[in-house]
Amino acid sequence: MDKVTVVRLSVEGEKFEIIVKPDPALEFKLGKRKEVSGVLVSDEVYSDSNKGTRASTEKLMKAFKTTDSISIATIILQKGDLNLTTDQRRKMVTEKRKQIVDSIAKSFVDPRSHLPHPPLRIEQAMDDARISIDPFRNVDEQIKEIVEQLRSIIPLKSENMLLEVVVPAQFAAQSYSVLKSFGSLKNEEWQSNGSLKVILDIPAAARANVIDRLGSVTKGTASVEVSK
Repeated sequence: MDKVTVVRLSVEGEKFEIIVKPDPALEFKLGKRKEVSGVLVSDEVYSDSNKGTRASTEKLMKAFKTTDSISIATIILQKGDLNLTTDQRRKMVTEKRKQIVDSIAKSFVDPRSHLPHPPLRIEQAMDDARISIDPFRNVDEQIKEIVEQLRSIIPLKSENMLLEVVVPAQFAAQSYSVLKSFGSLKNEEWQSNGSLKVILDIPAAARANVIDRLGSVTKGTASVEVSK
């Protein structure tokens, strides 16, 4: 496994590099670590780390308005490009790909059947379209362009539907957060007997998941119907 890697940042055409520990650096980039001290292999700032060429004081001052190496390293870590190890990239791409597939399956349907495509079919279509996943971009940023690429292989349509949901009083409080996690509440009424009645706007593909999840939370006592 790689013991060191590089973070690169260009500022007004000048290149700056720092040498870092791969896993702590990735944790920092993902917001899981705040301290820089455990990330750096050294506090040197390079213009070319492969050649061991250090960035000059003049270039550091011009680009960062300081020569303090820790301050500069922090900026490079925050804004620069981390050179992922092979193992890191594989794990991140695999995780991001799963999130994207799950999101498409929940948000889009086959317009011919109005049913969601199975995740395996979506994965195969992504393979056929040779879609590449950016491990650092969030799912929502990538979904739109990926769906456009997939449409030449499988039919996809984003459809929403309204569900009228009634939850008995004893399950109303815990069901409320579940309902909000699936979509937006267009209307909510707390009945005199303590039960909750809502109109829930969701992607059509999520209907089965809503029914299953509510059934689990309410022990099958919730009423779920398509709103007219």
